[in-house]
Amino acid sequence: MKLLRLLVLSLACVLAALPLCGQAQDRPADPWRPIQRLLGDWVGTTEGQAGTASVSRRYAQVLRGRFVHETNMSTYPPQERNKAGEVHEHTGMFSHDKARKVLVLRHFHIEGFVNTYRQVSEPGAALLVFESEVFENFNNAWKARETYEFTGDDEFVETFELAPPGKPFQVYSRTQLKRMRPAQ
Repeated sequence: MKLLRLLVLSLACVLAALPLCGQAQDRPADPWRPIQRLLGDWVGTTEGQAGTASVSRRYAQVLRGRFVHETNMSTYPPQERNKAGEVHEHTGMFSHDKARKVLVLRHFHIEGFVNTYRQVSEPGAALLVFESEVFENFNNAWKARETYEFTGDDEFVETFELAPPGKPFQVYSRTQLKRMRPAQ
């Protein structure tokens, strides 16, 4: 009798848990998951058409976690490809467009142009890819693409590509970053 009672109790527990298993599968995926691993302070180098530079970058959640803010500074010393050298700054904001169910990235550059990108990679894909939708203060016939390849928990490579009107994408710069400090 005790064995039967134990079996019935065990079966009741399993049956009670089944609806919870279904609910977990029905829950929508966290839209921020693809960029959570960017949070923190990063340093590295970039190489591309403007030359070689040292890079410092930060990704942080802002406005009660509704957005992720990026700040970037790339310092190019005088060199063959960039005789005068330069300091390039940009800031970015990731948001989640609920209607389209996609992450959106807006980059604001020191030169005065703004790139708006949408995520084109599938959720859970090995690469996180954003392609341009529109530019402010730049020719909208051009296209741009940002690709983030995570090479470890605290490392990623960002490839920035541009496509002139009617032409394929070409790599403009490739940035390798290592996390110095996780998000606080």
